[in-house]
Amino acid sequence: MTDYAALLPVFNALPGANLLLTPQLLIEAASNDYLAATLTQREQLVGFSIFEAFPDHPASYQALSAVQELQASLQQVLATGQPHTMLPQRYDVPNPHAPSLSVERYWQPRNLPIPDEQGQIRHILHTVTDVTEQVQERGNFYQIFEHTPAAICIQRGPEHRYEYVNCAYEAFFPGRQLLGRTVAEALPETVEAGIVALLDRVYQTGETYFGHELPLMVAQPDGHPPRQMYFTFTYQTYRENGAIVGISTFAYDVAEQVLLRQSAEQERATALAAVRRQAEEREMFYQVFEQTPALVQLLRQPGHRIAYVNPAYQALFPGHQLVGRDLAEALPELATQGFVTLLNNVYQTGETYVGAEVPLTLAATATYPAGTHYFNFTYQAYREHGQIAGVSVFAYNVTEQVLARRQREAERLRLHKVFAQAPVAICVFEGPDYVLDVVNQPMSQMLGRPLPQLLGQPFFEAMPELADQGLRLLLDEVRRTGVPFVAREQEIRLARHQPHEAGLFDFVYQPLRDEYNKVSAVICVATEVTTQAAARRVVEQREESFRLMADNAPAMLWVTDADGYCTYLNQPWYAFTGQTEAEALGMGWVSAVHPEDAPAAGRAFMEANAHRIPFHCLYRLRRHDGQYRWAIDSGQPRFTQDGEFAGIVGTVIDVHEQKLAELALQRLTLKLRSSRDQAQALNTELQATNGQLMRTNVDLDNFIYTASHDLKAPITNIEGLLYMLRDELPLGGQATEAAHLMGMMQDSVERFKRTIEHLTDVSRLQQEHDQPVTEVVLREVIEDVQLDLTPLRQQVGGQVELDIESCSTIIFSPKNLRSVVYNLLSNAFKYHHPDRAPQVRISCRTEGSYQILEVQDNGLGIEPGREDQLFAMFQRLHTHVEGSGIGLYMVKRMVENVGGKITVQSQPGEGSVFAVYFKR
Repeated sequence: MTDYAALLPVFNALPGANLLLTPQLLIEAASNDYLAATLTQREQLVGFSIFEAFPDHPASYQALSAVQELQASLQQVLATGQPHTMLPQRYDVPNPHAPSLSVERYWQPRNLPIPDEQGQIRHILHTVTDVTEQVQERGNFYQIFEHTPAAICIQRGPEHRYEYVNCAYEAFFPGRQLLGRTVAEALPETVEAGIVALLDRVYQTGETYFGHELPLMVAQPDGHPPRQMYFTFTYQTYRENGAIVGISTFAYDVAEQVLLRQSAEQERATALAAVRRQAEEREMFYQVFEQTPALVQLLRQPGHRIAYVNPAYQALFPGHQLVGRDLAEALPELATQGFVTLLNNVYQTGETYVGAEVPLTLAATATYPAGTHYFNFTYQAYREHGQIAGVSVFAYNVTEQVLARRQREAERLRLHKVFAQAPVAICVFEGPDYVLDVVNQPMSQMLGRPLPQLLGQPFFEAMPELADQGLRLLLDEVRRTGVPFVAREQEIRLARHQPHEAGLFDFVYQPLRDEYNKVSAVICVATEVTTQAAARRVVEQREESFRLMADNAPAMLWVTDADGYCTYLNQPWYAFTGQTEAEALGMGWVSAVHPEDAPAAGRAFMEANAHRIPFHCLYRLRRHDGQYRWAIDSGQPRFTQDGEFAGIVGTVIDVHEQKLAELALQRLTLKLRSSRDQAQALNTELQATNGQLMRTNVDLDNFIYTASHDLKAPITNIEGLLYMLRDELPLGGQATEAAHLMGMMQDSVERFKRTIEHLTDVSRLQQEHDQPVTEVVLREVIEDVQLDLTPLRQQVGGQVELDIESCSTIIFSPKNLRSVVYNLLSNAFKYHHPDRAPQVRISCRTEGSYQILEVQDNGLGIEPGREDQLFAMFQRLHTHVEGSGIGLYMVKRMVENVGGKITVQSQPGEGSVFAVYFKR
C-alpha cells in the first residue's frame, strides 16, 4: 500500500489547522484542528479542489480578492518551490447555532511546498491561523487612524507588504495600488531614495527610525509632472509572540515647511509655523494614543514624573492618581517589582529596553483579575534640545499568549506520558544529534536496550550498530524537508540479532514543528513485522500454488461466499465459456447457462446456499463458440475453523457426450418396445421369445434409470442381452428391421463402452503416480506401434522417418511409453492433409535433464491460441475424424506424473511438432 493511508491518522492529529493539497490543488487530507476551526466535515473537503470546497463567499466583501490571492499564492509556490505567507484574509464560516447565518473570520494562510526525492513538488501544506481577534482589534485601531490627518500604514513581513494604509497615506500616492503589494512594487521610486533600505534595517535590528524632512520625488498619474515631497516620519517595528512581524509608519508631508524654510524672506515665519505644527502633531499623537488599545505612558525627569497615560494604561490602575506624580510614589508595586530600576538605566544611558513576557503582579480590578499578568513593553528615551527629557512607555498585555503557550507545553508533556504508556514502540529524536527525548518501554524492548541507556543519549551513540544502516540519512532528510518518511518491512540489524540475521520493521519518521513552523523534533512509531511478513509470504506462496493448481485442473472449479456470490472461477471456466472475470463473478455465471435451464439452476444453487447443503444440477452451458453443452455442476458447503459458513466450492464437468448417449439409448429403447409389440402381433408362436423380450425391456428400463450412476455394469448387461436377442430373433422381413435396430444399439453400446473405458483409463491414470519405470528400447516400441498401425498407414499412404540414435533407450513405464508413441503416431496419420500423403519424422535428443522425443508431421496443423485446448479432456479440434478427445490428455498426464512435459508447435495447413520431455 502507498502507505499513505497509514499516515492519515498522524496528519489528522497534527496540531494546527492544516490541509494537504496535491499539485493540482485537490485536498488530500484535513487535520482535526482545521475541521474544528472552519466548522466543516472531512467528507466535504477531501477529494475536492480547494476552490470548490471554499468558493467565493457572498457574505464576504473580500471573498473574490481572497480567492484570487490564494490562487496566486499557490501558483507562486508551485512555480518557485518556496513557501509563501499571505496577508490575513477574510472568509466567513457557517454559524453552528444558526446555519443560515455566517460567522466573520479572518485567517493567516501559509503555503509550504513538500518535494519528493527528485525535488518535484508532491504536496502543498496549506496552514491557516485564526487571526480574527487580532484583525478585529487592528480594525478598531485602524478606524481611529482613518480620522487622523497623519499618514499611517502597516507593512508586514521582511518584504514590507502593505497590510493597511489610511486615507491620508493613500493621498500621498494617488492612482497607486498599495494593499497587498510590497513597497518596492507599489512605490519603485522609494528604492532609489533609500527608503526600502531603511525599512530593511529597522526590520532586521528592531530599532525605531525617525526620519526628518526626507525628500522624495513622487510620480503623478495621468501624465502630470512628478511632485517633490518632504516627509517627517517614524518607522517602528511591531511584534507578535515576541517576534518582529512588521513595521508601522507615522508620516507627515512637510514639503510646505521645507519650502518655506528654504525661502530666505520667510525664514522666521517658517520657524514659527514649524513650532506650531510640531505642537499640533504632538496633540494629534496624543489623540491617537488616547484611542489605541496599547498601554502608553510618558515619563519626565530623573524621578520619572508621569506626564501622560492613555486610557488603556489608566485602566490598568483604576482609582490611582497618576499624572503629575513620580512613578514610585504613584505605583509603588512597580518599584518593588524592579521596573523603576529598568527606567533609571534607560534614562541614564539612553539605551532602549525591550521587555518580553515580563510578569507583573496586580490586584483585582474591573478590567483585570488579580494575579500575575505578562507584558511586552518598550522603554525608550526621548530628547528635547538634544538632551534626554524622559522615557516613553509602550506596552501590550500578552497574558493570554503566555498562558496559551504554557498550556501547549503542558499538553506536550501529557503527550509524552501518552507515548510512554502506548502499546506500540515510540520515541522522539531532538536536535541534529537525535537525542532520545522520549522512549517508551515497547521501543526499549524492540531496540534491546534498557531505558537508562537510551533516554537523553544521542541515538546513534546509544545504538552504534545502526549508524551505517542509512537511518541517519533518512532522519536528516526528514529534518531538512519536513516531509514524513514511511518504511514498510525495512530490514534492520540490531545487536540482539544473530550474525547474518536481521529483522523487518514498519516505521514512520514524522517531523514535529514548533510554533514557528520549524522542524524541532522527529517522532518515530515502529512495529516489528518479521513474523507477520514470513507468515504472509507463506500464505502468498500457498495461494499462488492453489491458484496454479486450480487453473491447471482438468475441470472447471468455482468458489462462492456466504451470500452466494461467486468469488473465484478457475481458468478452464473462462476458456470454456469465453466469459471475462467481470462478466462471470458474482451471479454473472448464470448468464452462461441456457435460458431454459438458468432459472432452475439459479434457484437450486440459492436454495443449497441458504440451507448450507450440497448442490447438484444438470444444465446446458454455453461454450465460447456459442454451442450449448450438457454439464454437471456439483458443490459442497465449506466452513471456517470456527464453524462459520463460508460459502460453497464446486466443479463443473462437461458430460455432453454422455448425455447425448443417454438420450440415444432412450430413443433406441422406444424403438425396441415398438418392435416388440409388432413381433407379438405378427407371430403368436414367439410367446416365449416375447416374454424374454419383455424381461429384457424391464432390464433396459432399469438400465436407463441407473445409467447416469453406474455406467459400466448396465452396459455390460445390455451387451449380453443384445447377444441373446440376436440369437432368438427369427429370420425374415419382420426381423430385418429388428436386426437393423440391434445393430444401432450395438454401435451405441460400443461407443458407451469406449467412453467408459476412456473414463476408466483416466481414473486409473490419475491413480498411477508411482508406476515403475525402467530403461525401454525406443526403437522396439516404435516398430511395435508401426506394426499395429500398418492398416491405417497403408490406407493413408504414410511414411515414417526415424532419427533416434542419440537416445536409444528412455527411462519410462514400457506400457505408458507405448501409449505415448501410439497416440502421437496414429494422430499424425489420422489428421493428415487431404492434398498430400503424411510424412512423419520421429527423432530423439538429450537436452539438460531431459530426453526429448519429437514427432513431426505435415498434416492439418492447429489454429494459433488453441494449443492448450489440445491437451484438455474430451477436447477435439478436428471433428471429421472419429475420436474421443482423451488420447492427448492421457499422454500429457502420463508424462507429467513422472516430472516430464509435452509441448506442441504448429502452423495451420503445414503441420505440427509434438515434443515429449522425459526426465533422465
